Amino acid sequence: MIKDFLLKHYSAGQLKKFRKKYEKLLVFLVKMIPFYGNLNALSLIFGSDKNAGHNYTQHYTRHFKKYRFKRIKLFEIGVGGYDDPNEGGASLRMWKKYFPFGKIFSLDIFDKSALQENRIKIYNGSQIDTDMLSHIVAENGEFDLIIDDGSHINNHIITTFQFLFPKLKDGGIYVIEDIQTSYWKEMGGDNENFNNPGTAINFCKKLTDCLNYSEFDIEGYQPDYYDLHITEIHFYHNLVFIYKNKNTEKSNVVNC
Repeated sequence: MIKDFLLKHYSAGQLKKFRKKYEKLLVFLVKMIPFYGNLNALSLIFGSDKNAGHNYTQHYTRHFKKYRFKRIKLFEIGVGGYDDPNEGGASLRMWKKYFPFGKIFSLDIFDKSALQENRIKIYNGSQIDTDMLSHIVAENGEFDLIIDDGSHINNHIITTFQFLFPKLKDGGIYVIEDIQTSYWKEMGGDNENFNNPGTAINFCKKLTDCLNYSEFDIEGYQPDYYDLHITEIHFYHNLVFIYKNKNTEKSNVVNC
């Protein structure tokens, strides 16, 4: 009703100016609230385990800070609360508060639609169901930030990354949480052969070679998608951040 009233009495140009002024004022007011931009505090307020349980928020603050007041789309796999339809969503609400202009999307194997609210949309399905993932991307477009806090099963982590990383916007970040399951046999991990290519941690370690593909001295080598689109990888305790952008750096070897 308010939108209809504004459209009736103001031009598109005027509304655009109003919106810019409103956003600047909101950003100013938000910065005045001590805990608003503090992910450690927001995690505790909303009951997310990304701080007290895992110490992840300190790293999220470092990597996500530049997106805070942008109109981003964040997709987090895993809502939490297991099979209880009314439990979970703590981190989604945390992200909603941290990104005041962002839209938050999620996917869970259990139906969590009861937890949806303004700027939070939740889908029901498996993270390795590529048809479902395709539907989500088709409906919402590419994402700026993707967080895998889903099943934590090793082949699920790898399959999901292989499908979704190309759906991430250039300049975006893909995050994998709880990668300690790479060492848990019951989750497809391996704590004996640390070179097992089937574990998520080794999959991520292998991606570090992509950063330096221009240095490969291999005749006829053709760079793959990851070579051309991974520009940074940051490893922390049980947590990995993978940056996507055009990897165009040339070899620093001078050919005589």
